Amino acid sequence: MKLIFLGAPGAGKGTLAGTVSRALKIPQISTGDIFREAVKNGTDLGGKVKGIMERGELVPDDLTVELIRERMSRPDTRGGYILDGFPRTVPQANALAEFQTIDGVINFQIPDDVVIRRLSGRRVCRSCGAIYHVDNMPPKKENVCDSCGGELYTRDDDKIEAIRNRLQVYRRQTEPLIAYYRELGLLHDIDSSESVEHSQVQIERIIHRLRS
Repeated sequence: MKLIFLGAPGAGKGTLAGTVSRALKIPQISTGDIFREAVKNGTDLGGKVKGIMERGELVPDDLTVELIRERMSRPDTRGGYILDGFPRTVPQANALAEFQTIDGVINFQIPDDVVIRRLSGRRVCRSCGAIYHVDNMPPKKENVCDSCGGELYTRDDDKIEAIRNRLQVYRRQTEPLIAYYRELGLLHDIDSSESVEHSQVQIERIIHRLRS
């Protein structure tokens, strides 16, 4: 099963992609996670994308496609995968179509105000990478990781100004993908503004239809 999870930042794509990947035993391929790891490790790619990500802008298509093509060459993708955060532009989708055939695209629909509330409340541990939320999943002690005692911080791309910029970039560059994949008959909409469980039920129904 080859799936794309499409939607605004904060729509829940990453959380649900992880759940579905475990259920289907296929890898979750998140360009955001790969880019952040590259920045943290100080790689050549990390140096190229660090400033771009901090401003909440999109990484150029050529760099992103290069990354995805390399990742899909690994053996664990033979049984399928979930693309989380790629493609983000129509040119990226066209590039992907040159070397992959997708089974379905799940479109996470969510209002902007819900996105801002979700992302601005997220906190990440500097030491182990554990994720918390000031409203939905707060640590036992403010700004301290429950697991390792590390400091919790707000990622630059989770600050309100960057979130608003990310949403503007999404509306301008990524939303055309909705029409692109709908025209191909691959798009399936879900309402991701409520609970994770509610979104998961909708996704399970879509996967069942795709398999039947």
